[in-house]
Amino acid sequence: MSNSPNTHPQRSLTINAALVGIDFGKLDFEASLQELDLLTQSAGATPVVTITGRRHSPDAKLFIGSGKAEELRAAIEEYDVELVIFNHALTPGQQRNLEHLLQRRVVDRTSLILDIFAQRAKSHEGKLQVELAQLRYLSTRLVRAWTHLERQKGGIGLRGPGETQLETDRRLLGDRVKSLEVRLEKLRRQHDTQRRARQRSGTVSISLVGYTNAGKSTLFNAMTKANAYAADQLFATLDTTSRRVYLGDVGNIVLSDTVGFIRELPHQLVAAFRATLEETVHADMLLHVVDASSQVRQEQMAEVNAVLAEIDAADIPQILVWNKIDAVPELAAQGPRIERDEAGRITRVFLSARTGQGLDLLREAISEAVVAGTAGLQSQIEAPDVRLIDRWGDVPRAEDR
Repeated sequence: MSNSPNTHPQRSLTINAALVGIDFGKLDFEASLQELDLLTQSAGATPVVTITGRRHSPDAKLFIGSGKAEELRAAIEEYDVELVIFNHALTPGQQRNLEHLLQRRVVDRTSLILDIFAQRAKSHEGKLQVELAQLRYLSTRLVRAWTHLERQKGGIGLRGPGETQLETDRRLLGDRVKSLEVRLEKLRRQHDTQRRARQRSGTVSISLVGYTNAGKSTLFNAMTKANAYAADQLFATLDTTSRRVYLGDVGNIVLSDTVGFIRELPHQLVAAFRATLEETVHADMLLHVVDASSQVRQEQMAEVNAVLAEIDAADIPQILVWNKIDAVPELAAQGPRIERDEAGRITRVFLSARTGQGLDLLREAISEAVVAGTAGLQSQIEAPDVRLIDRWGDVPRAEDR
């Protein structure tokens, strides 16, 4: 494995980036690298070359070893690279050593995702949460010396708080973190009060969860006739949006759309977005939206369930919603349908949020589950291991429409 030029057209106002990915034997290496390419574009840079290799473990000093580092340095000169992005988490020492060697800014996957969140945060609460995550990340990197690079505020991997200021004043950083934590805790309590009011009224709360770009916001808009921002890009939604939805016999429910998950989601983000994610933690039911057209959908489902476990939402009953069936000829031919397990419990609903096919079946499934209570659904712990399921018609009972 070595370097390969990327085929993205050159754009004059973007930053040329070199992507670096090391295969440590994981099955999803190629998919993860493709995802890094999309993340890089989402951050506003253009991937112009990708450096890959295999190792049993990271090099303690440079992560990639001296030979691969020299290959990277040559590629930087050949492709006029301004930014180096690693598909891994780097230690502060590794990042510093690489920057000294390469004379370029080096960011890791965590920093890249934080940057995208900083770009996409629109609400006051979202901006506070992103800033808190960035400051916690930067707190481990204040010792970095930047005399070898042009000092600059912001930029990919550091959009938002200014690095120069943070380097020179640890006390200011600590004070700002505490201030953000207090303000976010106040917002969390406000959300908690609103949830308690809904619970007293007996209103069922349902939260959409799923991998980023699975189509949650498109489904949310289709179900609620709302206009939440939906786009074919990673992390189009950062803020929780809730709407009431009328479901006939069961009356009104509250449906919430929130941030999508991704493999290796930075822990700083999970912690900082506590207020946003609590809408999911306290939901009565989850609609786990899956991009049925994705070649790595099983891995994505497993990643979502891992994050749900991390935020203590693993026991909440969920319906798997296989979205984008219109993009898969075999599924499009079968049409929308509900699948159940041997006990008659709903396991999956196949639909297309974009075309509207199957939305009526999803409403029926939700209504049935609400009436039946938790007995009508599986929790993700009880459900079959999604990594072992990769056939379209593997659940015995199906209701076609």
